[in-house]
Amino acid sequence: MILLLCPRLVYDSHMTNELLSVEQMSQADRLAIDGSTPGLELMERAGRAVADHAARVAGERSIFVLCGPGNNGGDGYVAARYLQKRGYRVRIAALGDPEDLTGDARANYKRWDSVIEPLWPIALEEDCIIIDALFGAGLTRDIEGPIANVLNAARDLSIPSIAVDLPSGLNGNTGDVLGTTLPAIETVTFFRKKPGHLLYPGRGLCGEITVVDIGIPETVLDIIKPKITENTPALWDDQVFGKQTATDHKYDRGHLVVAGSAEMSGAARLAARAARRIGAGLVTLSVPEAAREVYLAGDPGNIVEARIDFADTLRDPRRNAVVLGPGIGISDETKSMVLSALMTGKRSVVLDADALSVFADNPSELFDAIQGSAVLTPHEGEFKRLFNVAGDKLTRAKAAASQSGALVILKGADTIIAAPDGRAAINANAPRSLGTAGAGDVLAGIIGGLLAAGAPSFEAACAAVWCHGKAGTSFGPGLIAEDIADELPRVLSEIFSCIYR
Repeated sequence: MILLLCPRLVYDSHMTNELLSVEQMSQADRLAIDGSTPGLELMERAGRAVADHAARVAGERSIFVLCGPGNNGGDGYVAARYLQKRGYRVRIAALGDPEDLTGDARANYKRWDSVIEPLWPIALEEDCIIIDALFGAGLTRDIEGPIANVLNAARDLSIPSIAVDLPSGLNGNTGDVLGTTLPAIETVTFFRKKPGHLLYPGRGLCGEITVVDIGIPETVLDIIKPKITENTPALWDDQVFGKQTATDHKYDRGHLVVAGSAEMSGAARLAARAARRIGAGLVTLSVPEAAREVYLAGDPGNIVEARIDFADTLRDPRRNAVVLGPGIGISDETKSMVLSALMTGKRSVVLDADALSVFADNPSELFDAIQGSAVLTPHEGEFKRLFNVAGDKLTRAKAAASQSGALVILKGADTIIAAPDGRAAINANAPRSLGTAGAGDVLAGIIGGLLAAGAPSFEAACAAVWCHGKAGTSFGPGLIAEDIADELPRVLSEIFSCIYR
């Protein structure tokens, strides 16, 4: 495993960003144990890591460990033992009778030689920190009754909590809250993150997330074959940017067509500028004749072409990618342009905003027309107009990709990029400042620019979403859509310094 250390950008040169479902993580544990790593040793390493993190947070405060009835509680007993040896004042409260514990958790309970208290709200102290080792990812039902009272009381007292694996009450697969939960300032998890660490509301409740190596061999992933990843440059950097050479010319980098309207010219211009910034060789704006002078007034690097027949605009095979939707309006013309772009199946097509909503009355008309590389970029409202699927956000995005045959980017603070073949990535770097008009138009342009330059659709979409978020973070407060594209050179410089070092 080689870490690439670049200015403000650190990521693994190998794919260590896999996300494991709760079930897959249990499988990883079993495979490690079957491969001769004792479960007791895995638990010891996990608990010791939790103790290390709790010690950094505790300072002079006491530490109150809440231990549950399973292996998560076992980790808590180990952590308590290490912290007590270091001289901290440690108390343990157990859910249920610890004599009912079995296996490795029972062995570690037996190693604790001090008092174990019942789990009641009255036991809480304001001047302490909590280690939440109640349930972790294994919880399947809502937290209610006395346990809920304890967690709610700790939250009301603002007691800092270190969560073991996940804050108790969070669903590890969906990030949903099961009844109630205790927000953590830090979550210590093991081997790999789970989707629930990155999906809201879970992501907002985990605090800082630390992934600890407890000795599960990487080879278990060859058996598990996870298809869900966290979106980081390690997933796509070389496939998206690594093949660029000094001898490339503009046509090697592709020719993107962006359709614009007379009423909202800014949307298409934002998309076109972003596409050129990210690396498209040429960008043509196809616009109504009446609006041509407006488009010519800015960004001289754009080609501006009056749109008579959009199908004719696409006859040049070098025009290998299309962005449709930003500011285009909902009309029969919009629908016709989308179908014209999709019908050949030979170019990459990015459909955003109005280019999606225009099919709200008959989504199958859109899905039936998708023959080649298509990327749909709906926010939740647009998604609901096209797809009648239920479940958590990850499940819905994957179902939509399978149903439509397109790559689906379900946007939001926890954007999902889902491919028809079952792969999906969860993005976790979007700042709150991206909630500004035109940010989606910029994203569509970044995707289109990368597709025009020849990047594979899944990797291009993942790279675009990550670069979009990174640009927003890099710019900082006061961000407007126009700033995102102009921040991309800084983002690309960091990525290229790793690839071409």
